[in-house]
Amino acid sequence: MSEAIHSGVDLLAAIIATFSVKTSGIPADTRHPFGHGKVENISGTIEALLIFLAAIWIILEAINKLLHPVPIEYVSWGIVVMVISTVVNIIVSKMLFKVAKDTDSIALEADAWHLRTDVYTSLGVMVSLAMIWLGHQITPDPNIYWLDPVAAIGVALLILGAAYKLTVQSVRDLMDVKLPAEEEAWIRNLITTHQPIIHGFHQLRTRKAGNVRFVDFHIKVDPYMSVEESHQITDELSASIENHFPKTSVTIHTEPCDGNCVGNCLTGCLLNEKERKSVMQRNRRS
Repeated sequence: MSEAIHSGVDLLAAIIATFSVKTSGIPADTRHPFGHGKVENISGTIEALLIFLAAIWIILEAINKLLHPVPIEYVSWGIVVMVISTVVNIIVSKMLFKVAKDTDSIALEADAWHLRTDVYTSLGVMVSLAMIWLGHQITPDPNIYWLDPVAAIGVALLILGAAYKLTVQSVRDLMDVKLPAEEEAWIRNLITTHQPIIHGFHQLRTRKAGNVRFVDFHIKVDPYMSVEESHQITDELSASIENHFPKTSVTIHTEPCDGNCVGNCLTGCLLNEKERKSVMQRNRRS
């Protein structure tokens, strides 16, 4: 019963995921200039809440069965169904993980994790049913029906763990949490490779909505650089970031550098002491 409830919730979650993936793929428009990517995060949050409800339902049903145990019929058929369920879920979840990775879709990844969790829960149910079946082969009334609700509680705990992880991941992007540290480190390293043309950078801000990343930062350049040259630098930076992280919206603000590093400039200054003094002296002479 717990596995049936879980699978029923997964069916509803898959329908929600299908809608969210389709909607998130709609291009940005005048009403949604940043696109529709957060629909996937909302979908993930809804799916997580559904899983929480299913897990609570399973636990309540299991406690009732522990307090009022009843014999289980058609145990052998239950084992057969669990074997089929496990094999199918392994195949489908593997396919979903691949597509989720290729498209960077949190909705598809959530669905893949649902099915992967089903693999382990199905194995748990299958083991408990197998033990009950073996018990029947040894004695007519083995009185081990408590194994079924205990396995159901184990299933529910696994589901709660998966729901918690999914909730954290979905809500994180809804709250505009910055990109993972390794991704921001890659962006910082890219900027530093353009030194000494870029004198420094600051106010790096990143976030993600669905499978779309948003990156914006300020760069400091020679104040006597032409507009065309500064535009070319921002184009190169944007192209490099977009090539490394597909579906990324990059905004770069260019500022003149006078060599006087204060405030935010200190954290991202790429000039050594000698270079800073040279820039400051040049500005004084002008």
